[in-house]
Amino acid sequence: MSRLPSLEEIRKAPKVLLHDHLDGGLRPATIIDLARENGHELPSYDPDGLGEWFRDASDSGSLERYLETFAHTVGVMQTREALVRVAAECAEDLADDGVVYAEVRFAPEQHTSAGLTLDQVVEAVLEGFRQGSAGPDGEPRIRVGTLLTAMRHQARSMEIAELAVRYRDLGVVGFDIAGAEAGYPPTRHLDAFEYLQRENAHFTIHAGEGFGLPSIWQAIQWCGADRLGHGVRIIDDIAVSGDGEAKLGRLAAYVRDKRIPLEMCPTSNVQTGAAPSIAGHPIGLLRRLYFRVTVNTDNRLMSRTSLSREFAALVEAFGYDWDDLQWFTVNAMKSAFIPFDERLSLINGLIKPGFAQLKWHA
Repeated sequence: MSRLPSLEEIRKAPKVLLHDHLDGGLRPATIIDLARENGHELPSYDPDGLGEWFRDASDSGSLERYLETFAHTVGVMQTREALVRVAAECAEDLADDGVVYAEVRFAPEQHTSAGLTLDQVVEAVLEGFRQGSAGPDGEPRIRVGTLLTAMRHQARSMEIAELAVRYRDLGVVGFDIAGAEAGYPPTRHLDAFEYLQRENAHFTIHAGEGFGLPSIWQAIQWCGADRLGHGVRIIDDIAVSGDGEAKLGRLAAYVRDKRIPLEMCPTSNVQTGAAPSIAGHPIGLLRRLYFRVTVNTDNRLMSRTSLSREFAALVEAFGYDWDDLQWFTVNAMKSAFIPFDERLSLINGLIKPGFAQLKWHA
């Protein structure tokens, strides 16, 4: 049996990230700098101590408690300068981890308390991504597409959907809806999803993380989601017999047959209680059954993670090799919200050659 990929080797692999929150990936030192500039009070002003606080506060097993940590990150992201800096550092950090394409999402409505308009928020983030994507020679090290997120407990989804369409030729590649799932079904925002479909726009919906199969069913069958954010609870529609044979229910079969991408975030799912452990994460069974599974980070700060670390954790838990990691990566690139020819170019020009080289040296 060949040696399994190490974390250092995985960092060299060309990777694709579809589910990453801008306000969940700040550097602790940046949070401290920005907090001092605007008087925001933090639980710690030591970068290591603050990083530990975020990790500990996120390990509660509760999605609601996990979401509370964002009061500090969003709290320091209220000026143009702060948004540009955070977005630029995000692109730099992802590129340093070997990510060649990423879709990073944020909720514009959460960054207007200091007077910025929604358009100014989006333009600041796009500028930050442009700055952070460029290498020393001016050539892009990473391509970053932006998803605009509406909050499911608010009533601004149509406004955010229109914003996404307005900026879709300027760096915004799609729309998302997020927030606590229980009590806030996506069907409350049908007008926004119908508008996006009329405009031929792409969108994903957080579903099947904090709530069960009805959340997934509504996201797909009522709202028409192109992808599912997390989708972990699709496992509830799969019965596995004692001999390991799996029987799919109608919803699970539909998701697999239609190749609906699942934006899975293993470490985050364990933190929020959506999965018992990495080894017990549904991704193992779903990969075996050939669902369109992708691997993601969700919130790199809260989970103290990176895409390389997520892959390394799966290698340790399931014994995945380079072929498995390439399969996840190609899945993600196929599922990105950019034109088909651009996806194909990245798969054939960067991803497959990059993995071939790593396999050769393994």
